[in-house]
Amino acid sequence: RKFGLAVDSFNVIENTVQRNDFLGGILEPYRVENITIANLARKSEPIFDVRRITAGSQYTIFCTKDSLQKALYFVYQPNAIDYILYDLRDSITITAGKREVTTKVITAGGVITSSLYEAVNKAGSDPALAMRLAEIYAWTIDFYKIQQGDFFKVVYEQRYVKDDPVEPGQIRSAIFSHKGDTFYAFQFQPDSTQGGDYFDETGKSLRKAFLKAPLKFSRITSRFTMKRFHPVQKRWKAHLGTDYGAPTGTPIISTGKGTVIESSYNSNNGNFVKVRHNNTYTTQYLHMSRRAVKRGQTVRQGQVIGYVGSTGLATGPHVCYRFWKNGQQVDPYRQKFPAATPLPENSLQAFETFKQEQQQLLQAIGLNPVAKD
Repeated sequence: RKFGLAVDSFNVIENTVQRNDFLGGILEPYRVENITIANLARKSEPIFDVRRITAGSQYTIFCTKDSLQKALYFVYQPNAIDYILYDLRDSITITAGKREVTTKVITAGGVITSSLYEAVNKAGSDPALAMRLAEIYAWTIDFYKIQQGDFFKVVYEQRYVKDDPVEPGQIRSAIFSHKGDTFYAFQFQPDSTQGGDYFDETGKSLRKAFLKAPLKFSRITSRFTMKRFHPVQKRWKAHLGTDYGAPTGTPIISTGKGTVIESSYNSNNGNFVKVRHNNTYTTQYLHMSRRAVKRGQTVRQGQVIGYVGSTGLATGPHVCYRFWKNGQQVDPYRQKFPAATPLPENSLQAFETFKQEQQQLLQAIGLNPVAKD
């Protein structure tokens, strides 16, 4: 059986959505009328918008076992686990489901030679694990400054569908060595009333007031300085921000929770968003291709507020990140933010036991050697 259907009762066609494919074009060769497709699209809206069918996704068509090959069921898989089943018989019914998933706890470790993605891939893990690590350490490590010789070790849950790995699950513990400093992360839930979070070896939360950067992965192209030759205006002037180069359309995230006090456009900044976090701190994000929030809107830390572009005085796609403290623009990398919140006293013993178990697992993980020229 597949998706709850007896495979040997049908002619089964499995395929991948191609670029510029749409639902009508996929189903029309299998005797599905346009009026049925339109009805399917309308009924599907509360569950899945068929306009979001994307190239590279898998689909399966269950057809009659005759020369007509009329489609009776259509299954679309937006990812390896979720699926939407369309019953195309007398009256269209639509159900969402999940494929059976099993989980195993596995380990990985690697040394950085060029990028975290490459190191994770060389370790034999899903590159998506790199994004998970970046999210966990977003308050602690500046991933634009990682260098050759940095290394990571991680204990995590790998998810499988029929013995095929589909995506990494939760990271249980990790260690990241950066510039000779060691950073631990242990996933721990203090009690049943609180959600789990990541803590360092002393029991302090890794979450801080501000993320290290407004993009998850990119490169710094220009730093905060009192004297820089402006590439557009062709003169020396202060650059009171940090530029991160990235492809147009890359999501820009708010580095802290707060309220949008400006979401506008001008000739210098292009599309920009400004967020007030409290009476002390304010951040601004310039040169967006488009904005995703409005003035007065409350945003959470890590929320997408716009997309990288090159509007205003910009020579290429990037975001200029500006940071204010008490009304004065400062370099965010030189600021000391409020300390992380520690675990409550009554949770420390349980945390210590969990930490020791995880440290033993981490210590046993081997590392890929640094490639030599």
